[in-house]
Amino acid sequence: MKLDRYDLKILEILAQNGRITKSKLAEAINLSVSPCWERVRRLEKAGIIEGYSARINANALVKRTPVWVQVELKAHNAESFQRFEALVHATPEATECVAVGGGVDYLLKIEADSIDAYQRLIDAWLVSDVGIERYFTYIVTKTVKQQAPPIQLDSR
Repeated sequence: MKLDRYDLKILEILAQNGRITKSKLAEAINLSVSPCWERVRRLEKAGIIEGYSARINANALVKRTPVWVQVELKAHNAESFQRFEALVHATPEATECVAVGGGVDYLLKIEADSIDAYQRLIDAWLVSDVGIERYFTYIVTKTVKQQAPPIQLDSR
């Protein structure tokens, strides 16, 4: 799908403010409401806009202890990666997980009720058949910056 400058501007604005009204969005990109909204629906239908959500401050509801964890697996094959990733998906406390290159296989963000709860989770993972070789724990002492990444697309 070829995107023009209007489409790119729509994406940039919606990435920063998904609650903007149709009329304000149209005004911001200098189009009338109907053509602007048709573009938004086309971007949604194409899967470029996957959805809209609110960023919830979970700490305002329940205080959690964020912990970052480096994980190295014993085996490096598709079955081992699939088994570990299935465990991560089944663990609600695992709020972020990325596979990385280098000496580490995964970086995870675990948000547990306490350090003790985190350690009990890791202990359970270690005695399971998921195949963790070693892990390194990093306790978060403060969040310095947290925001959605900026959308800066070039029209091509």
